[in-house]
Amino acid sequence: MGSRCLLLLSGLSVLLALSGLEAKEAGVSCPPCPENANCLNGTCVCKDGFESVSLWYSRSAQKCEDIDECARGLAKCKKKAYCRNGIGNYYCSCVPHYPLFNWVAGIFTINHAECYEDASDKTQAPGDIWEMLRNNGSKNYIAKQATQLLQHVELTIWNESFVSPGKYENSDLNIVYETKKCNETSEKTVLEAGNNTMDIDCPNAFKGTTRDASAVALITYRSLGDILNGSFFSDRRGIKEVNLNSQVISGSIGVKEKVDLSKPVFLTFQHTQPGGGRRKYFCVYWKGSKDGGSWSTEGCAHLGSNDSHTQCKCSHLSSFAVLVALVPKEDPVLTMITYVGLSLSLLCLLLAALTFLLCRSIQNTSTTLHLQLSICLFLAHLLFLVGIDQTEPEVLCKVVAGGLHYLYLAAFTWMFLEGLHLFLTVRNLRVANYTSAGRFKKRFMYPVGYGVPAVIVAVSAAINPQGYGTTKHCWINIEKGFILSFLGPISAVILINLIFYSITLWILRDRLSSLNKDVSKIQNTRMLMFKAIAQLFLLGCSWCLGFFLAELIKEPIRSIVAYAFTITNVLQGVYIFLVHCVLNQQVIGPILSSPKLPTGVLTRHLPG
Repeated sequence: MGSRCLLLLSGLSVLLALSGLEAKEAGVSCPPCPENANCLNGTCVCKDGFESVSLWYSRSAQKCEDIDECARGLAKCKKKAYCRNGIGNYYCSCVPHYPLFNWVAGIFTINHAECYEDASDKTQAPGDIWEMLRNNGSKNYIAKQATQLLQHVELTIWNESFVSPGKYENSDLNIVYETKKCNETSEKTVLEAGNNTMDIDCPNAFKGTTRDASAVALITYRSLGDILNGSFFSDRRGIKEVNLNSQVISGSIGVKEKVDLSKPVFLTFQHTQPGGGRRKYFCVYWKGSKDGGSWSTEGCAHLGSNDSHTQCKCSHLSSFAVLVALVPKEDPVLTMITYVGLSLSLLCLLLAALTFLLCRSIQNTSTTLHLQLSICLFLAHLLFLVGIDQTEPEVLCKVVAGGLHYLYLAAFTWMFLEGLHLFLTVRNLRVANYTSAGRFKKRFMYPVGYGVPAVIVAVSAAINPQGYGTTKHCWINIEKGFILSFLGPISAVILINLIFYSITLWILRDRLSSLNKDVSKIQNTRMLMFKAIAQLFLLGCSWCLGFFLAELIKEPIRSIVAYAFTITNVLQGVYIFLVHCVLNQQVIGPILSSPKLPTGVLTRHLPG
């Protein structure tokens, strides 16, 4: 009886176990499974490549952790391959057909079936070498890895050039390259790779290095340009968007560092996108550093471009590319007016300065102010004409921009002194005080006229030296508010001179009303009106039109204001010559050898 009961209990236990299994298979719900675990028969189980303390979960706090197959010796990679552990798997990385490049597999995962002992064990790699570089790090990390990769590839290919020079392709790195041995009897060596060419004076390239003039290499990276794009450009200088419009190429002579050349190397790039109008091209090289790298124009010059190619000249060997930026379309008529008007002003300013210097009969405080204003405007306009478009080299462009900043600020300072002197002169007509002009000259004139602009420019350059020069013009960069170092002072001068001008007209109106009406009307009314209007331009008040050229102003109002601003201001030198020389009887009278004409009321009271 006891044995029968024992047998019955055993059978019942089996039935209960089977019924439990059936219940699990019938879809009994699992507890919440952690990451990298699956539900199996109502219990959480780690996925392949992961493990936990126990195979079957007994506590919800347990985790599935990655198994490092490489460290435990579980990976099945060939001896030449690098084992790289992945999350839940591993990769065997090697460059099977290019043993010289096998070092790359130690940096990036290059997954080949030939890297495994059994090809069926090959796992899916995360992507090609360039995709991994793009997706696995910050911008600084990408730049740092790219710098090391470029150096290693250049050295590897250059070493290979001794064995078998020629043209080759590497699909793993997605590069094409050509290597040549130097011909010491010929200065010119031309290499071509991927429709890009390099023309180099081979023997000259090795001067200053420890290597003999032996071989050179040109490498074209087909995929690297998508990663080292225009966002790595360090010399934007006012340009908002820059794009890479060529493949990245490297010129190598087997030296890791950048090689400076006494004779430049000429590079011709094929565009990746067709060219067109309103584009500015930049020839750049990869300026690597310990912390990363960036594209720089240093030592490279743009020689010319068409729709399909760009030619560059560089004074060193490195890795190169072509960047392109869209530039605003210029109005050719407005440009012509600017250059013709400034040229005419230069002539008039020169004649005016000579007149103020040589004509002793008119030399006084007013004449000194006119002379200094003429000199500043002459130098500013001259520098503008010859240097505004000299964007290369960058240092020269910065010097030109700083010079223009100083000269135009100095001109406005002298305009302020003109307005102040005019105000004091007219005010003194009321109080019968004629001694302030001499004191004005001695105490304020030169320190204020040349010292204040110098302080403003010096402080501006010290705070932001990169604010001078753009890739389009050698002028102040309008980004980050640096343009306020110019707009601020001239706005103050314009506002103050408008106040002086208004007060002066008010005083003169009362003064004129007390004079002989017949003389005023018949002889001087027209001249008075002309000089009053001209004085508005001479004091720089017309520059306030520039504030209406902001982007908020829409066409056609913007174009109308642009023409008005240009015409009134480029002819400022002409106004100075007409008002203070041609229409000044003390100057023109002796020249015409005619009896001195009646001097107008405004001629008596206004400087000059």
